[in-house]
Amino acid sequence: MKLPAALLLVLTSTAVTVHATVYFQEQFMDGDGWMSRWVESKHNSDYGQWKLSAGKFYGDAEADKGIQTSQDARFYAISARFEPFSNKGKPLVIQFTVKHEQKIDCGGGYVKIFPSDVDQNNMHGDSQYHIMFGPDICGYSTKKVHVIFNYKGQNHLIKKDIKCKDDELTNMYTLILNADQTYEVRINNEKVESGSLEDDWNLLPQKKIKDPEAKKPSDWDDRAKINDPSDTKPEDWDMPETIPDPDAKKPDDWDEDMDGEWEPPMITNPEYKGEWKPKQIDNPEYKGAWVHPEIDNPEYTHDATMYKFDNIGVLGLDLWQVKSGTIFDNFLITDDVKEAEEFGKQTWGATKGPEKKMKEEQEDMERKLREEEERSKKKDTEGEEEEEEEEEAEEKGEHDEDTDEDAGTEDNGEVKQKDEL
Repeated sequence: MKLPAALLLVLTSTAVTVHATVYFQEQFMDGDGWMSRWVESKHNSDYGQWKLSAGKFYGDAEADKGIQTSQDARFYAISARFEPFSNKGKPLVIQFTVKHEQKIDCGGGYVKIFPSDVDQNNMHGDSQYHIMFGPDICGYSTKKVHVIFNYKGQNHLIKKDIKCKDDELTNMYTLILNADQTYEVRINNEKVESGSLEDDWNLLPQKKIKDPEAKKPSDWDDRAKINDPSDTKPEDWDMPETIPDPDAKKPDDWDEDMDGEWEPPMITNPEYKGEWKPKQIDNPEYKGAWVHPEIDNPEYTHDATMYKFDNIGVLGLDLWQVKSGTIFDNFLITDDVKEAEEFGKQTWGATKGPEKKMKEEQEDMERKLREEEERSKKKDTEGEEEEEEEEEAEEKGEHDEDTDEDAGTEDNGEVKQKDEL
């Protein structure tokens, strides 16, 4: 459900409420007004075009309108600016909805959060960003949620695999980044992953490293089992793996001059026992697996500000899609989780049920149309078969009449001959 226009000061400006600060909010509720707030990059001349649409199915024809990719096999680059801010000492919540109604086969559905000094007119894939977050789908192997943080000029991917939704309905993605350096990823307001920045990204060097001075002692025996020295190989053990077939006989027509010397085919030797190995016993000298001692990494320094981004000021969609049709909507950047939850309930939560119902009704209608077409085709086919059968019957009837006439003529001739006699 779209929020009343009176409640929104300016969609791309900062709004402070009793509970939260909303840095950015976009619902595309004012017709073509979004075109004055969003800037399409001119870095490439063949970027795909965006259009305002609620799609083929929706929960609310107006509330579900968002910007939709409209051209296949294109890169897309568009962004919106807001008042710059820093998330120092407070949560950062990024939330938006994505609908891949086109049964996407390969393409991105993620957002990028840029510093305010990014050149929107020249934004492209190599433009440095703070955060990249959202779903990415390509074939059967790639169906994941990206969570990438830029730290000291380098982009770092999350080490965990977070599966994204791959259906055709609208899904809501939420990233919560806390000042205590923890995070949470939600899909449709349900937690799908959480943890800490230090554990789930390689932002910092390892705390511990293997001691370069330590070496395994030369007399360290880490063999749990050894050969039994008292075990010996039986004298009759060695047998060939294959032997000539004793039941084979040289063919009567075998010509040694022409075919060469005859040799019987080889078969598996039933007496073959394989390679002999002595029995294994516990090693009395076994000391266990040697563990390389670790020391504190001199290059490691704890950073309590890894979560912090300064000068956050632009949200962008910079992605590639093979099959177009994805709709982005209900963007929100805030410092309050409850605000995001409430916003999600008012938007995605209010229209998800009706949207699913409309889609199911459309699918049911399409199924009935297909069945009707199949019945019609079957009926036409049966009609054609009946016509062919009728034509064949008529042809056969005419042929039978001609045969009867010929037979009658022959009979009359015979009668006439008899009369003459």
